[in-house]
Amino acid sequence: MHTDIEEYAVTARPCFHLAIPVDDIAAAREFYGGVLGLSEGRSAEQWIDWNFYGHQVVTHQVAVHPGPAGHNHVDSHEVPVPHFGAVLAVEDFHDLSSKMKSAGATFVIEPYLRFEGQPGEQWTMFFLDPAGNAMEFKAFADESQIFAK
Repeated sequence: MHTDIEEYAVTARPCFHLAIPVDDIAAAREFYGGVLGLSEGRSAEQWIDWNFYGHQVVTHQVAVHPGPAGHNHVDSHEVPVPHFGAVLAVEDFHDLSSKMKSAGATFVIEPYLRFEGQPGEQWTMFFLDPAGNAMEFKAFADESQIFAK
């Protein structure tokens, strides 16, 4: 279990880089740093690098943010598209779920067990950052099921 988000470090395997638009850099700093607990890297007046579980996510302030393009029906829920997130250990998923509830987050999809009893069974939850970027966090009891068909 990773109780301290600082434990997630870039490894020898490739990590992804994702730049996302936000309309308020101070709100982004409070959400990503304060609520999610991500460590801040380089930053400037209009952007911030975040250590997103060992990957680089950059919030860039923009004048207009279009929000989600649409939704896709998955396991009886309307999933916002686009979205991004991380696959966590089950205990970390539930810790984050509790943290988000305590922070007063509004869930797009409440934490639940998706595909229960089927290949690829996973815990999942969706919420929006202050700019409306959709995020999904999930966890598998058996991580060999991440790409199960």
